[in-house]
Amino acid sequence: MPSPLEFDPIDRAGNLWAEHWPDEQPGVYASMRAVTSIMRAQQILIGELDGMLRPFGITFSRFEALVLLVHSHEGSLPLSKIGERLQVHATSVTNVIDRLEAAGLVRREPNPRDGRGILAVITDDGRDVAEKATATLTAARFGLTALPPDDLAALFTILRRLRVEAGDFTG
Repeated sequence: MPSPLEFDPIDRAGNLWAEHWPDEQPGVYASMRAVTSIMRAQQILIGELDGMLRPFGITFSRFEALVLLVHSHEGSLPLSKIGERLQVHATSVTNVIDRLEAAGLVRREPNPRDGRGILAVITDDGRDVAEKATATLTAARFGLTALPPDDLAALFTILRRLRVEAGDFTG
């Protein structure tokens, strides 16, 4: 990990924007700072979460799929449902399930309700990894120990409004 900077590069970029484009609409500099901060926070969190999950041989995206299967009624879901719930493209689901299957954490089975469909089924090893990985992530508060619970609730509320406006889900 590189040494921390002695200044906030996102704040500096916002100041430079204001100097170079002083006639921008109100809120543009705050928008640029906010979106850049969100993108940087995502990079930081994925790095931390993947690092915590590395001892279990999974990434955060694979963890999400395992937990989704743990919480499913029978420990299995159609691949299409996994993509829908995780809000990712079918190609991403295939890649995640391929990796989990290669590690022995899930297996594929024909979907008895749909002759053409495939189910991802969590294995006992997958349940074990999901349980241990969940304990690790919750102990670390999913990498968000710098924020108190009230800030986390406010952050969720703010980002939820963005997701609703984007059509991520209804209501």
